Amino acid sequence: MQLNGPVRLFGNNINTDDIVPARYLNTSNPAELARHLMEDARPGFIDSLENGSIIVAGDNFGCGSSREHAPIAIRTAGVSCVIAEGFARIFFRNAINIGLPIIEIPAIASAVAEGERINVDLAEGSVRLASGKVLTFSPFPPFMQEIVRCGGWMQYLLSHREGGIL
Repeated sequence: MQLNGPVRLFGNNINTDDIVPARYLNTSNPAELARHLMEDARPGFIDSLENGSIIVAGDNFGCGSSREHAPIAIRTAGVSCVIAEGFARIFFRNAINIGLPIIEIPAIASAVAEGERINVDLAEGSVRLASGKVLTFSPFPPFMQEIVRCGGWMQYLLSHREGGIL
């Protein structure tokens, strides 16, 4: 799977309240959650977001809580993937479960610039920067790539059910 988009750059310790402020968690509607993506961390973020954008961040992205609202809002807003120097463990798993590709690459935040267009090859495990420099990462195992390709864990299960019964 190949992804291409402009970088939206963030720092370290972006928590789930930065991603979707808690005051909006009275809904589980993905479109409503997406409208408030990064609202407090970067006012006006959603209005300037290009479909296919790639969030790049420092360490500990998605820390704070185990809410699935955060990766759901990111995916629904049209972000194609998140690349960070490190992820909170529960955020990492929630992202895969809802089909949001996430990648860990050390020092990525200092290697790219806001708005720079990059190309991500999830199967190969590479990120090509605008300069032509290629950063590598360990690709997900094939079954995790399939979960992401299917759009999440539930869609994966439905597409792999035997005899039409889950």
